[in-house]
Amino acid sequence: MEFRPAGQEDIGAICEMVAAAILHMREQKIFQWDKNYPTEEDFLEDLQENTLFVGTIEGEVAVTFTVNQTCDPEYDDGHWRYPDLTYRIVHRLCVHPRYQGKGMAGQALAYMEETLRNKGVGAIRLDVFSKNPAAIALYTGHGYERRGVADWRMGRFYLMEKRL
Repeated sequence: MEFRPAGQEDIGAICEMVAAAILHMREQKIFQWDKNYPTEEDFLEDLQENTLFVGTIEGEVAVTFTVNQTCDPEYDDGHWRYPDLTYRIVHRLCVHPRYQGKGMAGQALAYMEETLRNKGVGAIRLDVFSKNPAAIALYTGHGYERRGVADWRMGRFYLMEKRL
């Protein structure tokens, strides 16, 4: 898989992938995302801020994610292990359903971690839906630790952190 910053030409594929992922999650009774989030506007904003990335396989967008310094106020309630380190936050990590279960999300995490480590960032933070066992297993399996909770519109999310 090749990772790169997303371009305007990727927005349609990203939105189609997210719609397919929402349907796939609903089939598994995971009601994490819907028509209200994430939206095309979220991705366009990420694109304008140069924080949106894609992973492609033979030119096809297979994964997308955003890495930035933006977070909701609920992150202030996290019991962060590394409060003095510079950090970035992962948002909207999504793997196309046809590529799920093949290690693509793990590759995306490895790419993010290496890139951020090389830039001198000390930690990564994120939130994961409490009723998404595959996502929880992904993050805990890659060394992320639960550092708190946040309750949002769709339910409870775990705040997680990893030192780089």
